[in-house]
This record gives sequence, C-alpha cells and structure tokens, in this order.
Amino acid sequence: MFLENKIALVSGASKGLGAAIATALVAKKVNVYGLGRNSAALNDLHQKLGKLFVPVVLDIREETILDTWITNTFSENHYPQILINNAGVAQFNAIDTLSMDAWKNMIDTNLNAVHYLCSKIIPLMKQGKQTAHIINIGSILGKVSAASKGAYSATKYALQGYSEALFKELRKDQIKVTCFNPGSMNTTFFESSGIEGNNNMLDPSALADIITFILESPDNVLIDELSVRPLNP
Repeated sequence: MFLENKIALVSGASKGLGAAIATALVAKKVNVYGLGRNSAALNDLHQKLGKLFVPVVLDIREETILDTWITNTFSENHYPQILINNAGVAQFNAIDTLSMDAWKNMIDTNLNAVHYLCSKIIPLMKQGKQTAHIINIGSILGKVSAASKGAYSATKYALQGYSEALFKELRKDQIKVTCFNPGSMNTTFFESSGIEGNNNMLDPSALADIITFILESPDNVLIDELSVRPLNP
C-alpha cells in the first residue's frame, strides 16, 4: 500500500505503542484519527504531529458512542483504509484474586471493542474497492500463556483466532488482516499491569516502524501474523 494521503484509525493512540504508530504514520503523510480517553495526552500529540493527527476523545468500549462518531465522521467517500486496533489493558493476577471488574474490562477493551470497530469500519472498506488493511495488536501472551496471566491471555488468544477468521473472510475484498504479536515493550503498559520493566524491552518506535513496513507491503502480499520479541528478554 502506498501510504501518503491514506486515512488511518488508531485506537489507544494517546501513549505507548499507539502514539508511536500515529507518529510513524504521520511521518508517511497519513491522515490519522487517534482514539483514546486521555484528552490531554491526545492534544499534546496533536500539537507535536500537526494537522494530520486528529485527536478523538472517546471510550471505544461504548458501542453506541463509537457508532455515532463513525457515522458522523466517515462515508463511502471518506473512510479509513487502515484500521489499527491497538487499545488494550492488562491486569496480571491469580484467577482466584482477579476481580470480576478487571476481567470484564479486559474483555471489553481487548476484544469487544475490536469487534465494534471492525464491524463498523469493514463495510466502508468494502465499498471503497481498494486495498485496505486491518492490524490487530495481539501479544506473545496470545501464543504462550503464563501463570497469573490467564485473563489477559484469554483475550489475546481470542484475538488471534478472530484475526485468522477475518483474513480468510476478507482477503477477496482486498482487505488485509494482520495479527501483530509484540513481546514486552518499554511503555507504561507493564507498570500498570504490575510488572517491573527492564532495559531489554522493545522500543515502541521500532515496533511502529515494523508495522509501517507491513502496511507498505505490495498489494498481493499478506502478512497474516507476525511475532516480535526482545532478543534478550
């Protein structure tokens, strides 16, 4: 895909990998709608990136609000050719100490919201009749789980299967689907989930460059899944 002047929608764009992806895409002259709940962080990113980055403050777990925004923003003549489902939350606890609220929050953010966005954006992509690309940000923990990570892994294993089904469903519509599975990243994500970071974690900007490479692959090339790990975790 030739990226210049394309439209991208990136969820969880206010910080971490989402902000790095938005930055990399704007550098390629992509028009980016960055979704998130942190208005201050989104506005700071807008000040940094300029008019090609449009901050959108909303909660993607709220289907009705999301549907209204998409209806008011996009049409068959103006729609995202790129959808990056990046927003995600994690809480790592033993199953018998994990709260039901934490479980539901991970299901709603990491899985339900992905389906909300896909189900509303894919019809627009189909009408456009040009190559489009959906990248779902999975995790190494969607391939190999570990103790105290069951709930988060459940969402990412599900996302892996969802992505595989989507790519088989949409490939004839010229819509690519990739499940991108990063290992530990040097972001606040791991701090919020209760894991101490280290200097060997992956840099978000490096991962954003890989995602840009995937998007720029030739139209007849589909990278349906890619895992990226720290060399020395």
